[in-house]
Amino acid sequence: MEFLPFNFEHLPFQILAIIVAFTAHEFAHAYSAYKFGDPTAYKLGRVTLNPMPHISLLGFVFILLLGFGWARPVPVNRSNFKNPRLMSIVVSAVGPLSNLLVAFVTAAAAYALFATGALNDASLGAYKAVGLIFFYLVQINLLLFIFNLIPLPPLDGYRIVEDLAPRPLRLQMMKYEAWGVYIFLLIVFITPIYNVTIGPILSQVVRMLFWLLGLMASWFGNVVDWQTILA
Repeated sequence: MEFLPFNFEHLPFQILAIIVAFTAHEFAHAYSAYKFGDPTAYKLGRVTLNPMPHISLLGFVFILLLGFGWARPVPVNRSNFKNPRLMSIVVSAVGPLSNLLVAFVTAAAAYALFATGALNDASLGAYKAVGLIFFYLVQINLLLFIFNLIPLPPLDGYRIVEDLAPRPLRLQMMKYEAWGVYIFLLIVFITPIYNVTIGPILSQVVRMLFWLLGLMASWFGNVVDWQTILA
């Protein structure tokens, strides 16, 4: 099982897309928390689009070795919020939503660029390089969007469910949260369990990817030869 099946020839484009996706995701958490009155992330230099404060070296190594990894989580002190539950839900949700926005904007930008004909006279290598950058920006941002909404700790989806839950249920969830992290790791790394749990959820990335690209093709015309780009 691999979240990101790397293609060696495509690796530079995939790495670039991962860095952009992680940066957008963590910046969105940090910026929204700061705007809601929590300066914790701001004081740590996390309200920035500079990738360096957001990238976890160990998490990045895991991505390259296993196709699965993580960025540096943004610290949030919810006691600084005027409405801790509501604002915590928003702070959790904007991370995945930022990835969805980047995927949508990137897909639109790809088709807009190719529709101009600017790459018609480009070499095959340049044509493919530009296409691969856009393709992996869309794909990996969609992957992070769907993956982070899974309601398992420590993902954003779990934080959202936890804050939406009634207080008695939320207290029970908090008791077992530490064990939930181990359960999450088992689900991720044991293939038979993965295949019947989050595997089917992540398989929706492909459907969403082709739906989004199809939508853009209907808007701009079928101007991108993805078959040639991905060959």
